[in-house]
Amino acid sequence: MQPFIKHTGLVAPLDRVNVDTDQMVPKQFLKALTREGFGRILFYDWRYLPGEKPNPEFVLNFPRYKGASVLLARDNFGCGSSREHAPWGIKDYGFRVIIAPSYADIFYNNCFKNGILPAIVPAADVDELFRRAEKEEGYALSVDLPAQTISDSHGFSCKFEIAPSRKEFLLKGLDDIGMTLEHDAAIAAYEKAHAANAAVMHDALDVKYYSRPS
Repeated sequence: MQPFIKHTGLVAPLDRVNVDTDQMVPKQFLKALTREGFGRILFYDWRYLPGEKPNPEFVLNFPRYKGASVLLARDNFGCGSSREHAPWGIKDYGFRVIIAPSYADIFYNNCFKNGILPAIVPAADVDELFRRAEKEEGYALSVDLPAQTISDSHGFSCKFEIAPSRKEFLLKGLDDIGMTLEHDAAIAAYEKAHAANAAVMHDALDVKYYSRPS
């Protein structure tokens, strides 16, 4: 995955609470075997009218939010089923950052495995960001992961929460497998030592067995 250090991008405000993964990627699209193409179907039932005509009343179809890479959301974002397709859709659409007061646990964890930063920000700051994003066309935010700050060009700044281990995942651009391979040398040394100890124990057992009185 691409390491995440700092990101500046256009903000799209999705002013709904309890947005669930079934709305992000509806069940009829779960048979796909690759991660590609999920951006087109993200929020499918909200984004499209019959015949896949863009719904002009849905926020992501507003021209002013085209190309947004920061998604502003409300409480309990990502609730519902545990499908990993939801963060696939978020990422494939082009979002690198989500900002919300709270997330469903499984969705939150899956974001880190897909190179997405789900920033946890106090509700009062989220309210202020919604106000600014809806008032100013072209509103953008800068997200600094090392400093754990979110800021705009008009003086707004706030901190966000993230566990050190998850922060390291994003800074290094690693998933679970990649993080494990970071310890490849230590794993190899352990296996070598374990194999040597096993051989010694095996030889000792052989000596004990064959030296028993008949």
